[in-house]
Amino acid sequence: MADPVLIVGGGPAGMALALGLHQRGVKARIVDARARGAAKNDARILALAHGSRLILESLGVWRDIPHTPIATIHVSHAGGLGRTVLRAGEEHVPALGYVLSAGDLAAALDRAVAAAGIDYADQTPAPAELNAPLVVHAEGRIEDAADLKTRDYGQHAVICMARGAAPHGNTAWERFTPAGPVALLPCRDEYAVVLTCPAADSARIAALDDAAFLALLQARFGPRVRLSAAGPRLVYPLGLRVRRNPVEGREVWIGNAAQTLHPVAGQGFNLALRDIIELADTLTDAPDPGDPLLLARYASGRRLDRAATVGFTDGLVRLFSNDFPPLRHLRGAGLLALDLCPPARSFLARRMMFGARGW
Repeated sequence: MADPVLIVGGGPAGMALALGLHQRGVKARIVDARARGAAKNDARILALAHGSRLILESLGVWRDIPHTPIATIHVSHAGGLGRTVLRAGEEHVPALGYVLSAGDLAAALDRAVAAAGIDYADQTPAPAELNAPLVVHAEGRIEDAADLKTRDYGQHAVICMARGAAPHGNTAWERFTPAGPVALLPCRDEYAVVLTCPAADSARIAALDDAAFLALLQARFGPRVRLSAAGPRLVYPLGLRVRRNPVEGREVWIGNAAQTLHPVAGQGFNLALRDIIELADTLTDAPDPGDPLLLARYASGRRLDRAATVGFTDGLVRLFSNDFPPLRHLRGAGLLALDLCPPARSFLARRMMFGARGW
């Protein structure tokens, strides 16, 4: 039997790829410098699109992940008229997306990897000599790359759970403000809050007492949703880091090792899953999984979706995170036009659910 594909990194991206390869008869092994199960402690909340649910269902893990459906997405901006609403019913899907814990996702993937008997060596750094036929890097943040594209937005995300004064009705809210976007995501019977703010203000905001934090959050978000309580806050730095070419020789980079995006529109892990499933499909029945021509075909096939998703996310942040009056009016007109044009709304919804090929 051929030597296994080496996956460096046992987080959700690495485990999802290992499962996808296992289903397709491609042998793989995982090595991770951390203790196994470390990813289960990830406190972040993810918004996964309907397309990502289909991928996780195909991997056999979806039913084991607690999740909250998003039936409606309401998008607005501060300081002007104009908003748009996306609805699952209009797209004939059970939900536009789902909100879940990154830790719960990791736990379900870990159980499936164990059940499949996939070789997983924890507390084991990647070997200095990468002598596998193919090495896939899934170990997280890009540290260095000659072709690295970066952008510092000067923003941090303050995240927490908050309770609404009324039931959330499975509606997700995205509010763009000059200080950065604010998202309220339905999560169980609460909201998962992502409050973007200037980096210099994040520690102060996170340290506010509950009443002061709720007042600030309410002022930023506006009156559409009333919040009655907030939980402990965590802070995460935000930025754009993209490896322009995720393939080099017999090595491939996936997940955050390939791209780290701003959380606006929640596209990061959705893009990662699309990369992962296409890589698994590409390697099916390949005599040599590290064949550079094969991997070049994979990279070419992913180029449009990666570029479009990175550009969409980056453009949203830069277009909406300012208070320049002409742009403010243009944004409002754009949201209003989108709301009045069902085909355009459908295009956006399917783009968010399935990537650049969704239409």
